[in-house]
Amino acid sequence: MLSADIVYHLSEKAKDALQNGVPLYWDNHIRMLQHRDMLWNKTLADLVIRYRIQYHALLNMYRVRNEGNGEVYNFSTLSAALDLMSTVRDFRVLEKAKLDPEKQYLCAVKVSFDREALPLPLRPIAYVDPQWYLSSEWTLWPLKK
Repeated sequence: MLSADIVYHLSEKAKDALQNGVPLYWDNHIRMLQHRDMLWNKTLADLVIRYRIQYHALLNMYRVRNEGNGEVYNFSTLSAALDLMSTVRDFRVLEKAKLDPEKQYLCAVKVSFDREALPLPLRPIAYVDPQWYLSSEWTLWPLKK
């Protein structure tokens, strides 16, 4: 089971686009890896939690949708909407029975902003403007036995 807190930092251009009704998509990549000394780490699980956040001006609210299970949440503030996306609690990554207690394991998490999901006129700008670089690098944690 994975529990994690993720911090999202939106640039001013991303906030402006969101305020103008442009939906923004993020993928939370979660991998369970078996550490190996002589070879690359073996991937045991590769999961994605995809979120869409969108501002609805007529309702004056932010809507967050978990694209994987279809759950939709409404918030009156952007910070509350981002808090929902930031919190991962008791997410099932892999069954404990599949882990060998003699081996070492790592959990890797990465957040990717999906620039390809932006409207076509914004995409070229998003690839050259650093304010649209909203993804993270991989973060690794060793699993405790």
